[in-house]
Amino acid sequence: MSIQSEMRTVSIFLFILLFASATFSQKVKVIDETNSQPIENVLIFNNSKTVFTNSEGVADLSEFKKDEKILFKHDFYEEKYLTFKNLKETDYMVVLEQSVLNINEVVISASHWEQNKNEVPNRINIISKNKIALNNAQTSADLLKLSGEVFIQKSQLGGGSPMIRGFSANRVLIVVDGVRMNNAIFRSGNLQNVISIDANSIENSEIIFGPGSVVYGSDALGGVMDFHSLRAKYTTSEKTKFAGNTMFRFSSANTEKTGHLDFSVSKKRFSSVTSLSYSDFDDLIMGNIGNESYTRPEYVDIINGQDIVITNSNKNIQKYSGYKQLNVLQKLRFKPNKYLDINYGFYYSKTSDIPRYDRLIQYSGNQLKYAQWYYGPQEWMMNNISFFHSRETKLFSESKLIFAYQDFKESRHDRKFGKDEIRKRYENVKAYSVNLDFEKEIKQNSFLFYGAEAVTNKIYSSGIKLNVNDLSERLTSSRYPDNSDYSTFAAYISYKNNLSDIFTLNTGLRYNRVYAFAELDTMFFDFPFQNIDFNTGALNGSFGLVYRPETWQFSFNVSSGFRAPNIDDMAKVFDSEPGSVVVPNSELTPEFAYNTDIGIVKLINKKIKVDAAVFYTFLDDALIRKDFTFNGADSIMYDGELSKVQAIVNADNAVIYGFQIAFFAELLDKLSVSSNYNYTRGYDSENMPLRHVAPSFGTTHLLFKTEKFKADLFAEYNAEISFENLAESEVDKPHIYASDLNGNPFSPSWYTINLNTLFKINKVFSLKAGVENIFNMRYRPYSSGIVAPGRNFIFSLKASF
Repeated sequence: MSIQSEMRTVSIFLFILLFASATFSQKVKVIDETNSQPIENVLIFNNSKTVFTNSEGVADLSEFKKDEKILFKHDFYEEKYLTFKNLKETDYMVVLEQSVLNINEVVISASHWEQNKNEVPNRINIISKNKIALNNAQTSADLLKLSGEVFIQKSQLGGGSPMIRGFSANRVLIVVDGVRMNNAIFRSGNLQNVISIDANSIENSEIIFGPGSVVYGSDALGGVMDFHSLRAKYTTSEKTKFAGNTMFRFSSANTEKTGHLDFSVSKKRFSSVTSLSYSDFDDLIMGNIGNESYTRPEYVDIINGQDIVITNSNKNIQKYSGYKQLNVLQKLRFKPNKYLDINYGFYYSKTSDIPRYDRLIQYSGNQLKYAQWYYGPQEWMMNNISFFHSRETKLFSESKLIFAYQDFKESRHDRKFGKDEIRKRYENVKAYSVNLDFEKEIKQNSFLFYGAEAVTNKIYSSGIKLNVNDLSERLTSSRYPDNSDYSTFAAYISYKNNLSDIFTLNTGLRYNRVYAFAELDTMFFDFPFQNIDFNTGALNGSFGLVYRPETWQFSFNVSSGFRAPNIDDMAKVFDSEPGSVVVPNSELTPEFAYNTDIGIVKLINKKIKVDAAVFYTFLDDALIRKDFTFNGADSIMYDGELSKVQAIVNADNAVIYGFQIAFFAELLDKLSVSSNYNYTRGYDSENMPLRHVAPSFGTTHLLFKTEKFKADLFAEYNAEISFENLAESEVDKPHIYASDLNGNPFSPSWYTINLNTLFKINKVFSLKAGVENIFNMRYRPYSSGIVAPGRNFIFSLKASF
């Protein structure tokens, strides 16, 4: 045979092989119906074959028999049966809809490692990426509200302080991609640091209720908010994959203009994801039906260097409340070999000045008290690098090492009406942390989790008074002792054993050591002590059981938590409330929480799920603000006025108890209903209500969805907190509350009706449209300074490429 004949034969053979491959190798891609993202680990099977989709949502169906129906199954999505004829009609693209019930979800927050939610005794609420996609959360505080189980307080528009089971501020822990965000100056009063996290770059979030100190250490008394940002993902092919999303959103109530872009580059061993968001919020407009005392009839403006009271042309516009914010996220991921995965993350957030609205509406007699009160730019930067190792060894099956550096900058600026000087206080915290976590499968269904953590904070603080007329400066007291130190070191171990298919045991211990040192500046105050030198330890434990007989799940969990006093508790001097000043206290000790949780889940006919939990927390040596003395005096001159002295002290004890209940039901093929209700009560040893116990609140949703359209009609509602049940510290702030028939402050009940819709125009474009507070109610959530938005039309357009 000649060379030409051989080449012809080989060419024909290769052509036939290529034709056969094209004919019989048929790949299918499975995507999420809300955001068109690929779904990994979808089980695809019929009587002849079983396969799973890869990280790109792709699976090969070439070995499947063509005359049988194929089932597509995933724990988070509705099952779908399709024939090859159906697949051909959709060009082998399968769209799955998220299940309402989600009974087999995976969570990370309970142990730092992925595990089935139904094996965890704690109550955990997952805010899924589909829920995030449907709703139009302006900030991460608003995103947390989507859970239906977290109450959000706002002193100003640029804020959002989560309240969880009667705890808030530095008693609840914020975690971002495995790194704790809480630092040594997180205060006991309401704080807004959670808004530094970009809601547009969050894939999902988990909220664990109750003490989480065994895994997370100090501050996790009421719960943990665990945010997971966009992940850099690998491909399974040799081709480089490019993908991205861009979005623009407009909201009418505060003339919001938000732009967002994220894009990723993926290879088999390297990937990158970048996210950019910018938001511009104008002054917020409240509703026009409701309490007249909430309106803003006048405000202070500076005209020709003079403070002038201006009549508000529209008393429903909350002058001044607008602000701007920039967020940047960059992640890089590299897999040098099959055992090691390296991730680097850069996070940056910066706001403009944020007016503190609750102070701007405060009066002194008949005159507005402040001409200016605003937070300076809130700036947060984090760099972290993590190493994930998955090779089986004698000590561990998987390990994870995370190094992180965070830089927090914030400031406060206030000037009273008619005064020449504005007080400016600046804070900077540099936080370094290292986390080392291990998971070891001891034997089948038996797992050990253990690790260590070290965190150190360096706190810098300064203060000046600036004359607004001649711009001269002079020193004033700083908020905290400058050049302070705060460090924690800990080790933990926990154990999980699936004793049977329906019974799981969880238990754990953690030991923490906490150090703090601060030298007090006596230039402005004659403190009775010169420094704070703090050294303490704490041992915490947990024990939980989960029992899952058929369509039931019962869980029982007892746990302890602790919070060591931080620099804010021990060493600050600041104007806490009208007419009172908080002073340092060097005699503080940690507070401890002892909690019991009982949970019940019932699944009925695979269409209805009832999920309920009751809890009781005993808080010992509770750190609360109380009347105090300073060098024997119960009042001192502070900032030009006689002020009552207060301090953070260890009170005797407090109790917090309540229940949470959620209901989910699939009414029809495309129609479902869900509802959440939360009831909490809390009292100190003198039977006085606790400050951060939210009123009873809940949400009810009616959700309609098709492959291209979703509509969510929902109600939000809050119960009243009467004057008798108002915490003493809240009674001292009548300017943010309504007045009852006796003229006493109270927090009225309220409700809103709202609608969100999502329409998938095509594979690239999707449109969201919604209206909040349809009936334009005027209401102020409990303890909030700013009044909630009135009727608010929201539109956003998203393009995926």
